[in-house]
Amino acid sequence: MPGAHYCYVCGKGRQSNLVSDHGWIRYFEFQNIKEALALPTPSLIAFLIGIGCLLAAVSLGMIYTVKNFSDFQAVQFWRMQWLLGAVAAFVAGILLRGTGAAKK
Repeated sequence: MPGAHYCYVCGKGRQSNLVSDHGWIRYFEFQNIKEALALPTPSLIAFLIGIGCLLAAVSLGMIYTVKNFSDFQAVQFWRMQWLLGAVAAFVAGILLRGTGAAKK
């Protein structure tokens, strides 16, 4: 059996999974995140893309330095594009969750 502590043939103890030995690593497993947020897979992927877009929008201010007004406008335009991408990803996640819930 996959989760058994002992081998069913010889009775020898099986080593546990290395990932489960480290308590904090299990929080980064896709299945555990999916169960904790109670989202279907497409919805979770859209959510993670939205989080990535939000992080990109926030990090633009740290990466690019503004020297004049046109640089400021360019950075703000890029930030708006990343935020629009995040909104689109979150809306897609909501719509995908709705289709998954209707099937059940």
